[in-house]
Order: sequence, then structure tokens, then C-alpha cells
Amino acid sequence: MTELARPLDMSLSAVLQHVHVLEDTGLVTTAKQGRSRIVTPSGDGLAAARTWIAAHEAAWGARLDRLGTALDTLHATTESTTPTPTESHSEETP
Repeated sequence: MTELARPLDMSLSAVLQHVHVLEDTGLVTTAKQGRSRIVTPSGDGLAAARTWIAAHEAAWGARLDRLGTALDTLHATTESTTPTPTESHSEETP
């Protein structure tokens, strides 16, 4: 773990906490080898993460498409009812 923490701008304790969270979620596995603990990415955990991300990406994509359509409609409605600068000042011009 010390080697893993060395290039990071955080304490060894913080790295250990992060590794434990990654291990709990199945994204990495750890194994003790002598006095060292080896951290290895887990393909199963990454596949589950990819599936979760894809499902949420599709849902958010659809929501953002609907939002875009609503904003386009609102913008078109606002443009058609807002007078242009020449129309609003036409009465003031002699």
C-alpha cells in the first residue's frame, strides 16, 4: 500500500480507506503477500460498474433530450412574443 500511496497527494491512512471502499464495491481485490498487500483491479466489479453507468447514462440522456426540446420550445415562444428593438422604439422616432 505504501507504494500505491507514494505518488498520491494523500496520507497512507486515506489511501487505505479508499482501497477499502473500492474493495467493498468489488472494483479491486487485495491479497496479503508477506508484509505487503497487493491491490488488483477486479474485472467483475468493473463490468458491474459499466452496466450501472450505461443504464444511468441512457436515462439521463433521455431526460436531457426532453429538457432540450422544452427549452427550444420556450425559446421559440419567447422570440415570437418579444418585440424587436426597432418595433419597440418605432413610436418614439419622429
